Amino acid sequence: MRLLARIGFWLLVLAIGLFSIFPFYYAVISSFRSGAELFSVAYLPERLDVSNYVAVFERQPFGTNIANSVVVAAFVVALSLALGLTAAYAFGRIRFRGRSLLLMTILAVSMFPQVAVLSGMFELIRTLGLYNTLPGLILANLMLTLPFTIWVLTTFMRELPKEIEEAAFVDGATPWIVVRRVFLPLMMPAAVTTGLLAFIVSWNEFLFALTFTLTNERRTVPPAIALMSGSTAYELPWGTIMAASVIVTLPIIALVLAFQRKIVAGLTAGAVKG
Repeated sequence: MRLLARIGFWLLVLAIGLFSIFPFYYAVISSFRSGAELFSVAYLPERLDVSNYVAVFERQPFGTNIANSVVVAAFVVALSLALGLTAAYAFGRIRFRGRSLLLMTILAVSMFPQVAVLSGMFELIRTLGLYNTLPGLILANLMLTLPFTIWVLTTFMRELPKEIEEAAFVDGATPWIVVRRVFLPLMMPAAVTTGLLAFIVSWNEFLFALTFTLTNERRTVPPAIALMSGSTAYELPWGTIMAASVIVTLPIIALVLAFQRKIVAGLTAGAVKG
């Protein structure tokens, strides 16, 4: 029975792995195919034709789109962590009236679908003069990343022992020094985890990026890929779209592999007390 259970477990793991990896694997294969080859089923690469990858950068400023995504995602992560860490200190360490209500309000904001706040966010961005600019996208994406960043960091902040904070205050540290030099190193796994999640959300965000940008030079990669067109009005450039999808997926994979230890530590920290 133990042998059968172990075999069943590994078969289940294999099935989940194939289910998760196969779409990206097939996208990679399709990115090296063109013409009628794209409409035939093939599970192994027949040849390595890089024309789709060349066409991605020739037909439109895709390099600029990638740079826009990097800038927007980097600023969103930095601002989310900076604001989230200070807010987590206030919610996790300072007692004040309405703390629970304010925290629940922040959580409720993250529950609204993007469509529900799209018109209001559009009016705000247009009033501030940020339409078709990268700061406008950064402001819009903060609405998606900041609530869960505050919630996750607040949870970790509450788990840290109060004796560390008290010892720092005895030594003459200010609250800002405590947050920056005491809590930040201890919360690094949680910060890396939430930062990576914020980066992925901002990198993949489509609706705000499509609505709040007008020119191709200001678009990020999701709307740039969605608006790709073929050489004629009747051509659907599946090969180019697959190539672009592979290109923009590789940075996420690289980040996950680079920070996998801290991600695991951040996900499991606080699971066991003591």
